Amino acid sequence: MGCLFVLSAPSGAGKTTVAEKLIREVSGIKRVVTATTRSKREGEREGVDYIFMSREEFERGIKDSIFLEYASVYGNYYGTPKEQVKKVLEEGFDALLVIDVQGAKSIKDKLPESILIFLLPPSLEELKRRLITRGYAEENLLEREKKVEVEIACARHFDYIVVNDFLDKAVEAIKHIVNSYRHTKERVFKDIEKLVKDDTIKDILLKGRCDIF
Repeated sequence: MGCLFVLSAPSGAGKTTVAEKLIREVSGIKRVVTATTRSKREGEREGVDYIFMSREEFERGIKDSIFLEYASVYGNYYGTPKEQVKKVLEEGFDALLVIDVQGAKSIKDKLPESILIFLLPPSLEELKRRLITRGYAEENLLEREKKVEVEIACARHFDYIVVNDFLDKAVEAIKHIVNSYRHTKERVFKDIEKLVKDDTIKDILLKGRCDIF
């Protein structure tokens, strides 16, 4: 079983771009495909970027408890299907879940062992510029700007905080987080059959006597 890494950030902070680059450059990690009722944007692919659902389908899924977490954000539903997370982890991969702060809180409550990573924008001015570039209407833009301050304040409850001032630098920092976790004693002992090939060393690690600590 792999680990679930959760990447969150305010809208426009670049979490999707960072996640895509991370998936390309780090072996053994897959992105969890989440579901949404929002319209498909140009270039997005069903089952790759999102699982696109109608509002009726999504609400039926809520009643059937198919989501690990879900929320209504700016008039659209977003949610994480349990089966998508289970599938990635049972395949032996680490899972990367890219969701908003509200969703990250729900995941941490249900799966305390998950690792939360918050991606900070380099400045509020730069974040606003990115949102304007996306073409959000003025009313929607103001709503998003108000939410940003609340989301940034929540960063202190995450396990890691990475500033996305330069894409490559941010991705490199998250690579270190992932690789660092993969070498914790909990992860090594969990995956000892795969990681430690020498049977004698394996036996000493599991049963040997330590007289030092």
